[in-house]
Amino acid sequence: QVRLVESGGGSVQAGGSLRLSCAASGSIFMFNAMGWYRQAPGKQRELVAGITSGGSTNYLDSVKGRFTISRDNAKNTMYLHMNSLKAEDTAVYYCNADRITGIGSTLHYWGQGTQVTVSS
Repeated sequence: QVRLVESGGGSVQAGGSLRLSCAASGSIFMFNAMGWYRQAPGKQRELVAGITSGGSTNYLDSVKGRFTISRDNAKNTMYLHMNSLKAEDTAVYYCNADRITGIGSTLHYWGQGTQVTVSS
C-alpha cells in the first residue's frame, strides 16, 4: 500500500515562505501525476498545483508566481515552495498522487494533510 506523508506546514506571517514536502513510501515513478490540494474551513478542497511524470506543471491562478511545485524522483518526494504567503492561503494542504493502471482505471492516493496558517 502506497503511503504519502506531508511535512513542512506551520504558522507564518504574511509575506513569509514555507516549503511543503510529500514523501512517498515507494517510487514516485509509478505516479502519472502528483499534486497539492488545500481545503480551508467551510470551503471545498481545491487543486493548488499539479505536476505530471513528464514535468508539466499547472497552478491555481491565485498562487501563480508565488508557489512552485517540483518533484525529486531520486528521493521519492514532491515539494511545494510557497512564497509571499497571504492570509487566504491558510488551509490544510494535502498531497495527492494518481496512477493509471494497466486496465485504464485511476488509483488516487492522499496524504493526511498538513496545516498552513498565515497571519496578517
